Formats: sequence, structure tokens, C-alpha cells
Amino acid sequence: MVEGKIVKVSGPLVIAEGMRNANLFDVVRVGEAKLIGEIIEMHKDRASIQVYEETAGIGRGDRVVSTGAPLSVELGPGLIESIYDGIQRPLNKLFELYGPNIIKGIDQPALDRERLWHFDACRKPGDRVSGGDVYGSVAESPMVRHKIMVPPGLSGEILALEDGDYTVTDEIGRLKTDGGEILPITLMQKWPVRRARPYVKKLPPDIPMITGQRVIDTFFPIAQGGTACVPGPFGSGKTVVQHQIAKWSDVDIVVYVGCGERGNEMTDVLREFPELKDPRSGEPLMKRTVLIANTSDMPVAAREASIYTGITIAEYFRDMGYSVAVIADSSSRWAEALREMSGRLEEMPGEEGYPAYLASRLAQFYERAGRTVCLGSEGRQGAVAAIGAVSPPGGDLSEPVTQATLRIVKVFWGLDSSLAYRRHFPAINWLNSYSLYRERLDRWFSEKVSRRWSERVSEMMRILQAESELEEIVKLVGVDALSPADRLTLEIARSIREDYLGQNAFDAGDSYASLEKQAALSELILDFGEKARVAVEAGADIEALSNLPCRERIGRAKSVSESAVSEVYATIREEIDREIAALLTAKEA
Repeated sequence: MVEGKIVKVSGPLVIAEGMRNANLFDVVRVGEAKLIGEIIEMHKDRASIQVYEETAGIGRGDRVVSTGAPLSVELGPGLIESIYDGIQRPLNKLFELYGPNIIKGIDQPALDRERLWHFDACRKPGDRVSGGDVYGSVAESPMVRHKIMVPPGLSGEILALEDGDYTVTDEIGRLKTDGGEILPITLMQKWPVRRARPYVKKLPPDIPMITGQRVIDTFFPIAQGGTACVPGPFGSGKTVVQHQIAKWSDVDIVVYVGCGERGNEMTDVLREFPELKDPRSGEPLMKRTVLIANTSDMPVAAREASIYTGITIAEYFRDMGYSVAVIADSSSRWAEALREMSGRLEEMPGEEGYPAYLASRLAQFYERAGRTVCLGSEGRQGAVAAIGAVSPPGGDLSEPVTQATLRIVKVFWGLDSSLAYRRHFPAINWLNSYSLYRERLDRWFSEKVSRRWSERVSEMMRILQAESELEEIVKLVGVDALSPADRLTLEIARSIREDYLGQNAFDAGDSYASLEKQAALSELILDFGEKARVAVEAGADIEALSNLPCRERIGRAKSVSESAVSEVYATIREEIDREIAALLTAKEA
């Protein structure tokens, strides 16, 4: 145990001397209240400590004690449905014990030490195992079978292992390592948050992560194990987009990190997720969710740890063979914590006061995403997708956090305040956004959904780009100056924007759209466009075409329930044919 004395306190930064034998990134206890901190710099015997709690009342001469271990998370049954703060203290348990206010210096285990879990062994004494091999499993929730794995770096022979009901700290068996050491086997393991969990190899990102959001899945898809950012000004719907992805994406586990955002946004998640049903299993969404709440009124320094805590928990579930999404809201608040500590350390500032190592720290987070072959003899495959919101001041995408993030991630969902003001949600600008996974994923969509998927997506994007060019002309000379063909292009583009890309998060039939429904709706809109274009060439009046009753039916088609899609959409197609034919007949007459 290394003990030192405080010589300086500057907000969340504490400098202590006499710490020569301590290690970088060791967890320390600061002052009589035993506040939790982490050593982030060492200069001879002086340690710079980032304290994750309010430092009021701490002063010179107070002692600092190193635990000798890095900041780590507890990994085991009980993670699902839990809500933690940035350093993995269970907030629901703290509320039961101490009330609504977090008392300084509280050290509460992340996993419940009293709850019993039924362990089903899949190995027996005498079996040889190595890092990543599965001892057995626990039914953690109706949606998650929690696999108990050999920690990375260990290998040896199982001496004892039994089924039964255990707490996370009970000995369920014993392992004799290759070095001859006999270790107890428990349901729980620990892992340092700043160190990525190992894997066998990374796989190419060629399987999409389906979100149920049409603008994302159709135009700007993200792969399983992919990286994406959602930048946008205040009020443009970043949090709603992330909530929608957390609710409906086809991942097995969601780790939602509220990093420096308002507490009411985390409250919305806590209220909605137990009530909402997963579209695949019918179970409440909380049964597959881990929440990390480090809101704006909590200590700034703990924001930095919350991102690493979230990605480490995600990697743990990935190692079980699950597909996981880590949703960080927002990385701008996390970067502000870096800027705060960098200023306290008196480091040379980079652009806008952010530290010069901002980009490398962001890369350390996003590079832990990916689809991988996991450790273990079973050859499991798992994935971690990292999706981060960015909150640039005033929506200025040229600021350092946004630019550093865009250089790293492969998907950019750019939110547009002008779309939000027009009540178009999700307010993702289809002309600015991009996905570098799209070409790679087109083959999957063509094989699994529709052979014409890529062709239809390209056609819709072409129409939207043509609309953008035509709008410049309309502003100068008015819509009446356009040819009938160009006016029809504007009508079809409006249908794509309002009937396809616009999606109501509060409409039960529209909040989630399966790929089959997306393909059918896009085909419906483009089918009307093709037939209307033929009619225009035959001399049909563009105004009459725009006012056909089937146009309204197309607009309402997005709210049709998944089970009724084929029947209702077939009826609308018949109406399109009938009404356009009647229009042409009336013209000839």
C-alpha cells in the first residue's frame, strides 16, 4: 500500500507527493472521506490524481492511499437492467441505502453480493480450458443467457465445477493453471476499463445493424461492429435518434451511456424501456439494456470514466457471442471533461482549448468497436457497434470534437436544424450525411431483402438530389416555370421526404419499420413515380396527378402495421393503376 500527502487541490485535480511506488492509472482513496480517484500523471514522487467525486473539504496535508489496482469494472450476472454512474456504482442500490443524494466516498459493489443465480455447467472436472472458454451459463433475463467464461490470459485444468445456486462471489469450482496455481472459479471477473479485451481477429463489416429507421437503414446503414456519429445543434433530435436506435436496433444488448447530458433524458429511458416491447422477443427492452448515467449535475471528471466503463461492459458481452450497441450521449461532454483536466494540469492547449491528444483519445474509444472472432474454442462471433452523439456549439460542424470524430467513424448522420424546425424527424440531412459501409452492405440487402434494393436506393437519392437543384430554379422563377416532368420530380421527391424519410417516433405503426416494409414502401412510391411519368408524357395534367386520392393513401401507408403490409400495399397499387388509367381515359374523352 502506497500512502502520500496532498500538496495541491484544483477542482477535480489533486496532486499528492510521496507516491513514488504507485503506478499510472492506479485507483486511489483521497482524504478522510476516501474519495475515489485515479492517477493520470506521475512526476517522480508526485502523482496527479483525477478525482471522480466533489473535492470540497479536501486540503493540503490530507492523505492519499493507493489501492494498487487500476480502475476496473465488475463483470458478471446482474449487469442487465442495472443503472450505474460513471465509475460503476449501482445508483438504484445507492438510492435504497442512502436516498436521492450520493454521499461522498461511498464504495458499493457493482454486482449484488446477495442475489442467487442458478449456474448450469457445460464443463466437467478434468477438462482443459483456456481464455474465453465457457464454463457454463446463467439465465440473467428472458433475453440474455449470461455465459461464464475463463478470463483472458488464463488456461489450465478444471479440478471441480458444479451446478447450483450461487452468488457472484461464491466458489463454483476450482481451476489449476498451467503454472500450478489453484484458483477459485466464480461467476464474476474484473477487467481494467482502459484496456481493450482481447479477441482472435476482426471480421469485415458486411452484416448490417438494422435499426428500423428508414433514413438510416436505406440511405446510411451501419454495420454490426460499425462506428457512427450523430452531430447536430441543440433541438435537432440527437437524443431521439439515439433512443430510437437503442429501442429498435436488432442487437442483443444495448449499453446506453448518458455522458454529461441532462438527467431528464436518462429518466425518459428509465420510464420508456420497461414499457416498450422488443419487436423480436416481445419482452421489455430493459431486459437487454445496461444504463450508465453520468448526467450534467454529476462531477465532471467521472464523465471520462463513463465512456470506458460502457465500452468495457460491451466488450464483455461481445465475448459471449452477442451483438452489442454502445450509445454515448454525448462525446462533446466527455471532451469537455478532458479539456477541464487538461487545463488543470496546465498542459499546452490545442484548438479551442481542447487537449492536443483529443483525437487519439476519441480513436481509443471507437477503435474498440468491431465484429470479431472471440476468444475460446467455440469460435463464437460477437460485435460491438459504437454510436456517439456530438453536440457542437451552435451546430458548427467545423469545431474540433466533430472534426476529430468524423476522421475516425465510418457513418455520419448529420442532423439539420432547418429540418427539425419543419418538424421533419429524424432530421438527418440526406444530402450531407454518408455511410462508408453502404457499398459493402448492398450485397447483403440484395440477397436478404430485395434484388432491386440498391437500384431503388440509388433512384431515390437521384430524385432527392434533382429536387435540390430544381429548388434553386424555383426560388428564382417560381414553380410554374418548370416543365411538367420537372414538377413531377418535385412531387415524387416530396413523397420520398414526407412519406418515406419522415418517421414518427410516437406512432406505434411508424416508430419501427422492418426491412421488408421499407422495401415495399419505397417500391410503392417509385412505382407511382414511374406510372405518373408515363402519364405526363401522354399529356396528363400534373395538378390532377398530384391530387389523386392514392397519393394520400401512400402517405398513410407508412403507419400500417407490419402484419397488414402486403395486403394494404397491394390494394394501394391497384388504386394507383386504376386512378391513373381513369385520368388518362378522361383526358382522351
